[in-house]
Amino acid sequence: MKTISIYDSLLVLGRGIGQVMFQNNALSGLLMLVGIFLNSWQLGVLAVGGNIISTLAACISGYGRDDIKNGLYGFNGTLIGIAVGVFMQLSLWSLLLMAVASCFSTWIVRLFSRQHSLPGFTAPFIFSVWILLGICTWITPDLLLVSETVSDTVREVDYVQAFCLGIGQVMFQENLLTGLFFLAGIGVNSWTGTFYTALGTLLPVLFAVFWGIDPEMLNMGLMGYNGVLCALALGGKTWKSFVWALCSVLLSVVLQFAGIKLGITTLTAPFVLSVWMIMIMQKVVNTKGE
Repeated sequence: MKTISIYDSLLVLGRGIGQVMFQNNALSGLLMLVGIFLNSWQLGVLAVGGNIISTLAACISGYGRDDIKNGLYGFNGTLIGIAVGVFMQLSLWSLLLMAVASCFSTWIVRLFSRQHSLPGFTAPFIFSVWILLGICTWITPDLLLVSETVSDTVREVDYVQAFCLGIGQVMFQENLLTGLFFLAGIGVNSWTGTFYTALGTLLPVLFAVFWGIDPEMLNMGLMGYNGVLCALALGGKTWKSFVWALCSVLLSVVLQFAGIKLGITTLTAPFVLSVWMIMIMQKVVNTKGE
């Protein structure tokens, strides 16, 4: 059996973090991880822990080596680890639940990989955290942190803060510098990705301002992070891909706003749903064009 060196393991870890934002690049992941630690060392440790557990689950289960090497089994675990630190009191029980949820996300990733209709994206993370929060609410509500209500005293949009946090909130980070590290992580791998990241976080802000959405929600980055992922998922070097990306970003804003109004912990569901809807539309358009 071939052993994996520490260097190779670090590359897998880095790619697993970078893949949260579609960057198959260990340096991208490292810059993003530095950004997380700048905001919270606890969340940084949890991100690494979730990544390692979900990746090990894939290794033990005998899943594809190339997919493991490229971090495709690590990024959902990364998000789960951070989510546990955001939504739950840190304790032995919450860490155990994080480990279970990270393993569960790996198996969901595998299920998505066995079909070719729609990619899983962050759906395994969403399903795992929703189930986790549901179980905690039902059995151990004291384990959950009390969510802060959005203030309505802010009357103006801080565009710099909305831009940076719109990127940082992809991984639950509320730190301006963290968002810039995320942007740098994308920049070292893809200038096209950098453009679409900026587009994905700015367009929702402009749209939300026009729509009259509470400025505090914009300043917290809550309306931008799904747009970032939408733009990165669909954006390319053609005008057609640019238009599809725009449609997906705007649709994600509508879904995010609706989810918040309904009291749903949306996570990245608006991103996944909007991109799935656009991909289905693309298939319909392509079929009619044949």
